[in-house]
Amino acid sequence: MGFVFGSRSSKEEKAAAADKASADLSQPRDPQAPKGRPTPKRAVAQSQRKAVVASTGNRKEDAKRARERRREEMTRQREALANGDERYLPARDKGPVRRFVRDFVDSRFSVAEMFLPLAVIILVLSMIRVNQIQNISLMLWLGVIVLIILDSIGLAFRLRKALNERFANEPRRGAIAYGLMRTLQMRRLRLPKPQVKRGERP
Repeated sequence: MGFVFGSRSSKEEKAAAADKASADLSQPRDPQAPKGRPTPKRAVAQSQRKAVVASTGNRKEDAKRARERRREEMTRQREALANGDERYLPARDKGPVRRFVRDFVDSRFSVAEMFLPLAVIILVLSMIRVNQIQNISLMLWLGVIVLIILDSIGLAFRLRKALNERFANEPRRGAIAYGLMRTLQMRRLRLPKPQVKRGERP
């Protein structure tokens, strides 16, 4: 009998551990949270998830409610990207570190943000069947690439220094890459929308 109870107890413990592991895997992780630690406000998120997934017993009605919830979430997310509301931003844009990175990048002019219009101009010039103009377009292309690389290196060093000073005790993983990717977008097309003016230091 002791063996049977011991076996049953062991099986129950393994099942409980498996359920816990699957629950942890299903929970999205904050990109700034250190590995092995739960996402902030996980209890709140889980309670909200349980509330919205309550079934009515009608498959069509459940599907309709799910579509409505997704539509509402997307609407809130679009509004948040426009006004910077932290509550509804995508996970990759949330947190004070990401907010600071956006403000740091948006307060400065970056050569990379002019990449798209310059690339169009260079492409048009390269299509002109004149050797001199094509040579000029090639030189312009190389010049733009070199300027972007140098400007990005300088920005990365300055941003890293600012983050080390302001957020020494907070996770900053991926913040530099996040900032550099933002510089590749034209200022008026960036999402979330810039919340600072040029020259206005965060």
